[in-house]
Amino acid sequence: MTDATTVLTGDGQPAGPGQRDSYLNHGKGVLSWLFTLDHKRIGIMYLAVILASFFLGGVFAMFIRTELLTPGQTIMTADTYNKMFTLHGAVMIFLFIIPGIPATLGNFVLPLMLGAKDVALPRLNLASFWLWLIGASVAVASIIIGAVDTGWTFYTPYSTTTGTAVVAMTLGAFILGFSSIFTGLNFIVTIHKMRPEGMTWFRMPLFLWGIYSTAIIQVLATPVLGITLLLLIAERTLGVGIFDPALGGDPVLYQHFFWFYSHPAVYIMILPAMAIMSEVISVFSGKHIFGYRFIAWSSIAIALLSFLVWGHHMFTSGQSSLTNMIFSALTFSVAIPSAVKVFNWLATMYKGSIRLAAPMLYALSFLFLFAIGGLTGLFLGSLSTDIHLHDTYFVVAHFHYVMFGGTVIAFLAGIHYWWPKIFGRMYSERWAQVSALLIFVGFNLTFFTQFVMGSHGMPRRYYNYLERFTAYHQASTVGSFILMIGFLIMAGYLLHSLVRGERAPANPWGGATLEWETASPPPYFNFEHEMQAGDPYDLDALSWDPSIKGYVRRDPSSVLAAPRGAD
Repeated sequence: MTDATTVLTGDGQPAGPGQRDSYLNHGKGVLSWLFTLDHKRIGIMYLAVILASFFLGGVFAMFIRTELLTPGQTIMTADTYNKMFTLHGAVMIFLFIIPGIPATLGNFVLPLMLGAKDVALPRLNLASFWLWLIGASVAVASIIIGAVDTGWTFYTPYSTTTGTAVVAMTLGAFILGFSSIFTGLNFIVTIHKMRPEGMTWFRMPLFLWGIYSTAIIQVLATPVLGITLLLLIAERTLGVGIFDPALGGDPVLYQHFFWFYSHPAVYIMILPAMAIMSEVISVFSGKHIFGYRFIAWSSIAIALLSFLVWGHHMFTSGQSSLTNMIFSALTFSVAIPSAVKVFNWLATMYKGSIRLAAPMLYALSFLFLFAIGGLTGLFLGSLSTDIHLHDTYFVVAHFHYVMFGGTVIAFLAGIHYWWPKIFGRMYSERWAQVSALLIFVGFNLTFFTQFVMGSHGMPRRYYNYLERFTAYHQASTVGSFILMIGFLIMAGYLLHSLVRGERAPANPWGGATLEWETASPPPYFNFEHEMQAGDPYDLDALSWDPSIKGYVRRDPSSVLAAPRGAD
């Protein structure tokens, strides 16, 4: 028998001495965290600072929506409004969404899924975290120096002439790019070199396929953004004529450079989200994932096609008609592997034993919201309709349905799915369901109204608007406050779980991937045995044990290769 405070291993037995030495208790000083090489602690530190960035970006968003409650000035001037929407976009994109899932859940979960002690390059992992801190500090410091008002894309020629702190903000983004590259390199090497016995490429969990595809984009595309921002800094500081027509430059060249990175960056954001969906939907449907190889290959296809579609952001920039047609056709093609994933997830759910726990609620939200985001993207990929909808609130709504309705919702699903493994505590399921409902309702009220506004001609980024758009803006603002309440409730029950949450068993959900074979939270070195891999979606190998309120493997020896340290 075990009591409520006993740490349990994957087979439901009390943990041994090494497993009780949780990474959370392995050196409690601040410096032991700041200079740790443990991937789990680095993931936790990333989680803390990235959630802080999300809070900061959310504050800017609430100021924006409050200002747009009425036509004319409500709470701020036009110049302040320009700075607010720029900071909201820059913080959310560069500090939160791009590093969000890979740096937090990727860092924590990837080595555990491999049955490994750590990532392949722990020091590079720590360096990437410190680079993120430095880059984020420089970017946030720019707010004090003189908040940028260019929009988060820093488009020339305005970004080369404005008196705001463009150099500081873009320098911060430049440094953040190195953090992203280091993380991607680390994950690629780790997946290539540290897979356990039995884990061939097509026996990897699909989460690893998603992270691997993301890492490829991080390594290949991020240097282009770095060079572009460095050229912008050089033009502002040295007067080099790269983008300034007066000096022989071309401002449209900046758009080509920027979007050659930033459209693949959309998939840096969405591929890890899709990877989470494959894990959550299979487990909470109680079924083997449907179409494993199709989902795996679709991740690679998305990564490759993402480099070929940047020009659809520039249909109105003066490109030739032939170029526009080519980019339009390529844009439609990238929807195919995304649709492959969605149909395979739906097939996984078909006739499944679906449990509506919080992670699954967010997965269902993802399917609904991401489908809307993807389908509305067809209007923007089509030349005839894009001309009318370009730079309207339709684009704002589409972008948020993909990025928030896709990436952020999936991030929330992943946080709730792996929270018991990360901290060894269960959260309140009832409050989690209330929060998920508020976030779903608030999000749709906030952004679906913007599709209507945009189709009626309401331009984005405008401080003022015509009276006929007032009702739409007010509904959108009310939705944003409902959304905020949902997140505040979430913060409350997750923080409460850290103090008073019920102890989590090793496998509370019934997942068959290797991270569920170690204690919750994991010991410092993750596993006491060398692990071997079987089918990561063989849920029939597990059974529910009511005495520990968790799942156990019917044959624990099936995943154990040898004791750690043995030859």
